[in-house]
Amino acid sequence: MEFFLKILLAYLLGSIVGSLVVGKLRGGVDIRKAGSGNAGATNALRTQGAGFATWVIVIDVAKGWLAAAVLPGLALPGLELIGIAEASDDLWLLQPAACAFAAVLGHVFPVWHGFRGGKGVATLVGAYAGLMPILLLPLFATWLAMVMVSGFVGLASIIAAFATPVYLLMRFGPVLTSELAFSLACAVLVVYTHRGNVRRMRDGTEPRARRLWLFGRGRT
Repeated sequence: MEFFLKILLAYLLGSIVGSLVVGKLRGGVDIRKAGSGNAGATNALRTQGAGFATWVIVIDVAKGWLAAAVLPGLALPGLELIGIAEASDDLWLLQPAACAFAAVLGHVFPVWHGFRGGKGVATLVGAYAGLMPILLLPLFATWLAMVMVSGFVGLASIIAAFATPVYLLMRFGPVLTSELAFSLACAVLVVYTHRGNVRRMRDGTEPRARRLWLFGRGRT
């Protein structure tokens, strides 16, 4: 069925992890062996610098956008020849959110890289840009506010992930749309991928983003 084939393609697209692609192009750097051991943009910035991290973000955001905005409406040639029917109208409406979530899952559990990927936040940003760009406002506003107050990027990412379903509930009421289901599922996934950050915050070993942390200015 076309619906499930596109979900599979979205997952495979999400499995192209930006930091590992850029690392290979930079001579075989694997940032999973440096810093926090995560393959995401934050660890890339801390261990490899701004230039490296910028390309990581571009790749990871772009694949989320492609999965949500382009892939669902893409005509896949040759499906009739192998007997795969087009998706029904109901499934067609679910395709953007389903493909977006598959891409985020692919980033977190990439088949190309031994199922060890990043935390999914950058790909989630791209997915929201493709699904409903207005959701980027509560996402970014909450993330920035939390980083400025706490200094913890991981905590800010968790709270920001939950800000989007809260925004949807406040705007549209308790209606389970595909966007709400996607945002709730991603919020739970972000909590899971940041469990190490939560543990380090509890132990007092989690580093802070001191350039953005208002209460950390002037501290060493």
